[in-house]
Amino acid sequence: MMTVGLMGYGKAGQAVARILANDPRYQLQWIMRRSAPPDSHMEERPEIPIVGLDELDLEQWLDDHPVQAIVDFSDASSVARYGEIVARRGIMLVTAISSYDDEQLAFVKRLGDKTRVMSSPNITLGINFLMLSARLLRTIAPFADVEIVEQHFRDKPEVSGTARKLAEKLDVDPDNVVSLRVGGIVGHHEVIFGFPHQTVRLIHDSIRREAFGTGAAFALAELAQCDVGFHSLDDLMLHRLRSELLEPHH
Repeated sequence: MMTVGLMGYGKAGQAVARILANDPRYQLQWIMRRSAPPDSHMEERPEIPIVGLDELDLEQWLDDHPVQAIVDFSDASSVARYGEIVARRGIMLVTAISSYDDEQLAFVKRLGDKTRVMSSPNITLGINFLMLSARLLRTIAPFADVEIVEQHFRDKPEVSGTARKLAEKLDVDPDNVVSLRVGGIVGHHEVIFGFPHQTVRLIHDSIRREAFGTGAAFALAELAQCDVGFHSLDDLMLHRLRSELLEPHH
C-alpha cells in the first residue's frame, strides 16, 4: 500500500481526498492546505489530519509523517514551498495544477532530476484519452479544419489549461479557442474536425470532480513503474497502452 499526502483541499482537493481515502491501493496519511485551524481533519475520515503549510516546519512534518508520494491540487505557488524538499527526499509527485506559468513549470520539470514527477493541467483520464485521439487524427488528416470548444462554470475567469494544451498539441491558435461560461458546468471540452464530406467530434464532459481523483489514482500507480524523471499523463497512458499491446495474451 502506497502512503500518500495531499496538497490542496478546495472543491477538487476534497473530491480527490474521498477517492484516495477509499482506494485500497493507497493510504492517505494527511491533507495540507496553506492554512488550517488546529485539530482539523477530513470530515469523512477523522483519522486523516488537515494541516497548514504556512504554519509548520515541512522538513519536521515529513520526518514525523513520511509519505511515498504527494498529490498536488492546491495552487501554482505552492510547489515553490515544498518542491525542493520533496524532490531531495525522493518523494514521488503528481501535480494537477493548470495555472503554472513558464517559470513555475520549468521548476516542476527540474524536480524530475531527483524524483518521479508527473504534471498535467487536467488529470481526468477521459480528457487525456481525448487528447491522444485528437493528436492521432490530426496526424492522419492534417488537411482537416480543427476547432476547439471549452465550457466551464460561470466564475472560471481564464481559458482552461486543458484547452490551451489541446491547442498547442493540435497546432491551433489558442486565441481561437471558443470559451463559454455557463452556470455550474464542471468542464466540457470538444474538438471538431471538419472534413470535406464528414465531421468528427471528440467530446469529454466532466460530471463530478471525483474524476480528478480517479485520474490521480491512475497516475500514482503508473508513475511508480517509471524511472526518475518528468512525465506527462500522456506518457503514462502511452506506457500502459504499449504494455497492453505488446503483452502476449493467452
